[in-house]
Amino acid sequence: MVQAPYVPLTLEEFLQQPETKPASEYIDGKIIQKPMPQGKHSTIQGELVPAINAVVKPKRIARAFPELRCTFGGRSIVPDIAVLVCSRIPRDDNGQVANTFPIAPDWTIEILSPNQSQTKVTKNILHCLKYETQRGWLIDPDEQTVFVYRPRQETEVFDQPEALIPVPSFASELQITVGDLLAWLLE
Repeated sequence: MVQAPYVPLTLEEFLQQPETKPASEYIDGKIIQKPMPQGKHSTIQGELVPAINAVVKPKRIARAFPELRCTFGGRSIVPDIAVLVCSRIPRDDNGQVANTFPIAPDWTIEILSPNQSQTKVTKNILHCLKYETQRGWLIDPDEQTVFVYRPRQETEVFDQPEALIPVPSFASELQITVGDLLAWLLE
């Protein structure tokens, strides 16, 4: 049997494909399916989204979205948590939150899952920073560490339970430590 040569999809063709579970991302012309979230990942994500929203949403400063597809700079990625300031949230004709987000988040948060490539996740965070993302977090539950990325600055590592993790200026009222994140895993 003769196989047809593999022809990569364009970004536009990828976006026309049905969504997968877990989500697939379009990176450098390749379609890469994210791993299925497991317990630690799901717990931190499930607690962190409302913790962020409790601080920024009532004042209409920003909003945190879990697993939101963001398409920009030739990529279509699905950060574990994407936070956007309210003025940048795409809206439809009715003023409601749009279904498509053709922009980078203002704050991207990734939670490493077992067997997930830290390099791939880091590349996505760095890509976001090139497109006006103010802050990136990479949370590694197994190593009990949070890596904090900022545009054109050195990466910071937080691994002490009492360490306050830096947030973007628009979320300055959010006070969260490494210990806070890890405590959710004990509940």
